[in-house]
Amino acid sequence: MTTTGTTARRASAAGLALAAGLTTCLAAAPAALAAAPPAASASASASASADAAPAAGLGRYYQQRPDWHGCARAGDDPTGRALDAAGARCADVTVPLDYGDPGGRTITVAISRLKATDTRHRIGSLLVNPGGPGGPGLGIGLTVRPAMKETGARYDVIGMDPRFTGRSTPLDCGLSSGPGLLSAGPDRAGFDRQTARARDVAERCRATNADVLPHVTTRNTARDIDVVRGVLGERKISYLGYSYGTYLGTAYTQMFPTRYDRVVLDSALDPDRYNPRLMKGTEAANEKAYDDWADWTAARDSTYGLGRTRGEVRATVDGVIAASSREPLTVGTAPDTFRLDDSQVPALLFTGMADDTDPARAALAEQAALLARAAQGRTAPLPPAFAEFLRSVFTSAGSAVGSVQTAILCGDVPAPRDPETYWRDIQRERAAHPLFAPLAENITPCAFWDSPREAPVRVRCDAPALIVASTGDPRVPYTDSTALHDRLPGSRLLTLAGANQHANYGVHGSSCVDTAVNAYLATGRLPARDRTCAA
Repeated sequence: MTTTGTTARRASAAGLALAAGLTTCLAAAPAALAAAPPAASASASASASADAAPAAGLGRYYQQRPDWHGCARAGDDPTGRALDAAGARCADVTVPLDYGDPGGRTITVAISRLKATDTRHRIGSLLVNPGGPGGPGLGIGLTVRPAMKETGARYDVIGMDPRFTGRSTPLDCGLSSGPGLLSAGPDRAGFDRQTARARDVAERCRATNADVLPHVTTRNTARDIDVVRGVLGERKISYLGYSYGTYLGTAYTQMFPTRYDRVVLDSALDPDRYNPRLMKGTEAANEKAYDDWADWTAARDSTYGLGRTRGEVRATVDGVIAASSREPLTVGTAPDTFRLDDSQVPALLFTGMADDTDPARAALAEQAALLARAAQGRTAPLPPAFAEFLRSVFTSAGSAVGSVQTAILCGDVPAPRDPETYWRDIQRERAAHPLFAPLAENITPCAFWDSPREAPVRVRCDAPALIVASTGDPRVPYTDSTALHDRLPGSRLLTLAGANQHANYGVHGSSCVDTAVNAYLATGRLPARDRTCAA
């Protein structure tokens, strides 16, 4: 490891107000305050203002005793079976739909627990969020626990399906496709189709779920986490979040500044930049990831047949996209047959750029080779994993995940309303980034969503978190992580240099990163300085 430095503004550890204006950030608090439930306000718009104070009406939620049971459900449930095989137990936690009305309607949040095996040296509970937003997290402990090595034995690792995802009172607007951005394509006609689609998604969600949409927010998920903390009997809870999960984790530190222990934020979002257009501005990082993947693929032309140089590989892909603009490409054979147009093919490539490990690059190269054959009118059976991915993203099978992802993004921060704003942004960036600009700058259903009821999370309190980031992250620019580090002067930044990687700890395979994170989780001591690992 090498050390790096960053200029940071030192925030006061006490007397700082949250966005709503009343809650102070305390360096330490009496046990009674740290364990108390958050206050409910008279209205949802003001409910964050007293989150650190005891409140009548919420105590019954914190005082629940979880009914732990097996995780597997009847039918096809690979996650539940894997959790059971690992010795995990699951439970449903009741939380209020609206924290401003704790006596009103309730929903349930599903959690899993892999208990600590080194009980003599047990540290506490570590709740993990995989990101998304809208990503189910019930089974995330199955991948995180091995990455923690011997440190994992000292924690109860907690998985959680955030409200309205997975098993947690799921939300489904009845959409024809799943989560993720689509491309606006090469011309105005494609953009107009995307505008109509975005409007349709918003109208479907409003028609089917208008009563719950205002409560599908990051702030409410953070409140749910604190109820889970209380139900687990923890005075403080540790947290590991990836991608969007870093925004959720930051929100928790700001709303409940006395109730967290160790916090790891991997591929961290800048809360001041968080909004429904998260991919806006990532074009250059995606171009770099694209070039690096093309170089990797060109070196394996005998395997994939996409070209022997970076330029040849990119030209092949350009030809595939052009063919999908003329007529949707048919990929796969019955019963796994899909037709992919010029809004979907770029989305596939974009998705594959977020991981620069060899297995991920190989998977993308294999997919590109299949698309290239489809552009020539040749079809072949799809690998099962690729067929399942296409089904989850481009068919109604992904409706639930797509619905809640959209609802969270649109429910947290308002988006521009005028479609022309998006079209101008696409056109301004198209020449430099013909593949990525029509996708990263594209319109979303948030342009037609009702306005959020609460203000977005803003950093008002310091938090001694460990922030992990790669310099070439194509999803969250590295500058987001450095900006959050500046806003949290008590934090430390662990950089993976030279990687085009989104999600690092336990994913990329860097022993340098994994060792540093595990040392922090084991001891609670942050590195003395910011540190850099070479990819």
